[in-house]
Amino acid sequence: MFMLHIAILSTSVRKGRNSHRVALFLKNFIEEQKLATAEIIDLNEYQFPLFEERLMYLENPSPGLLDYSRKIKESDGVVIVVPEYNGGYPASLKNAIDVLYPEWQKKPVAIATCSGGDFGGSQVITSIQFVLWKMHALTVTAMFPNPNVDKAYDDMGIPADKSGTERRALPFLKELLSLMEIKQRM
Repeated sequence: MFMLHIAILSTSVRKGRNSHRVALFLKNFIEEQKLATAEIIDLNEYQFPLFEERLMYLENPSPGLLDYSRKIKESDGVVIVVPEYNGGYPASLKNAIDVLYPEWQKKPVAIATCSGGDFGGSQVITSIQFVLWKMHALTVTAMFPNPNVDKAYDDMGIPADKSGTERRALPFLKELLSLMEIKQRM
């Protein structure tokens, strides 16, 4: 059977970021459960300049931008791990979404939210979903909020409550996988 591939977009470029821990957890969990293959696309490694134009209109795109585009395009689905900063999402994510366009078209996307507080990034979900809808991405309705992320995961992405975190992650990922499978049959 063909294995589906999930790109996990780790969107924070902030020093001391904690949301990357969730990306590490998801990659390990996906692979341990043999749900799909997975890779982390870490925006901190790319350090894109501020958006000036969509990739398709750039005369001389950087190799990093071309690599990023290829990874999104070749994935069967994307999990976006997004921290909530003051009720919104980081500029690095808006930049990374806006620079692409055809790559997001009908791409199955799930959103894992994070925060240092008790709400787990719940205030950011509608704004990021709206942007993805405008890009014609197929966002899943399942959510994976991660409150108190600095205490909930260690630096390697190992959750403090392993069984509880895995119990919450499985239906979130299964909804994404279902949408990815439907898209494969189209």
